[in-house]
Amino acid sequence: MKIRLLIAAGDRDYVDHLSETLSERYAETFEVTVCSSAELLEGLLRARTFDVVLLEPAFMPPDGLSGKTRLPLLLWDETESGEDGGGYETIRKYQRVSKLSGDILERYSATAAGAMSAVGGRAKITVVWSPCGGAGKTTVALAYAAQKAVGDGRVTYLDLEYFSSAPVYFSESGKSISTAFEKLGGGAALLLKAIALKDSGSGIFYFSPPSNYDDMNELTADDVEALIAAAADSPGELVIDLPGVCDERCRRVLELADAVYLVVDGSKAAGVKLEQFVTQHNLFERIRSKTALVANRGAKVTDGRFDRVVYLPPAPEGDPVSVYKTLSGVSFE
Repeated sequence: MKIRLLIAAGDRDYVDHLSETLSERYAETFEVTVCSSAELLEGLLRARTFDVVLLEPAFMPPDGLSGKTRLPLLLWDETESGEDGGGYETIRKYQRVSKLSGDILERYSATAAGAMSAVGGRAKITVVWSPCGGAGKTTVALAYAAQKAVGDGRVTYLDLEYFSSAPVYFSESGKSISTAFEKLGGGAALLLKAIALKDSGSGIFYFSPPSNYDDMNELTADDVEALIAAAADSPGELVIDLPGVCDERCRRVLELADAVYLVVDGSKAAGVKLEQFVTQHNLFERIRSKTALVANRGAKVTDGRFDRVVYLPPAPEGDPVSVYKTLSGVSFE
């Protein structure tokens, strides 16, 4: 289900630019209608129902917008004096469309919590995990995400590690993913879309780390499942980077995944821990059919218990971003 957005303003160039950009880049989120006449606006509001209305103050109907939209937002031109919305919320008129859309989604998620699913259609959920720390799990997850992001679909990277590696790979930061943890009962899907950042180099969408360790640590298995459902509540692919433990949260995520990449390298520790997971944990048989073994760093691994093995070559030492982008050129199919 899309958010029905009405843009009402007299600046035709502004309206055309904003509506075209939203329709092209955020077609899966917004259904955009425009109105450049205050006289026509009242008839439009009588004929249709809109979730969000962006309008210039001069377009405000005499009887206001109460009961006509869930979220009315007055376009505030910061070149003008004051920011008095006359009791209505204001939103900056001239700003990057990506920030404007994020602001709209964040505010709408607060007013429409539980009222709707964000946009309809679920993303494919791909989980990258390893029973052994240091096998290169995060590098593999990002390499896979970068490869998939080359296409037209939206690819989102969700880091569920207790201590996030995102700042190592992504330079831009924004609102913490912790802000979505408070809305897991409703509205989280919209809020996650609002706070997601897009890496300009790879095209991967990602989230800024939790505000503190406890925010992630205290999430229950049910909380994590709700978070993943919200993050996957739109078409595309969700790539989940799991911590290297096999607790209830990990088990739940592995079971709900559509595909699993299990990462090992050539170390003895990785081999021993893989063997323990396969032979001592009943979870393996439940996820076996959707799991591919990833032999990272040039490891020579053969294991008949896996239907598919992906071999990744040793990557040049150096910048972690360069490493995962190099590996993104290797087929994961």
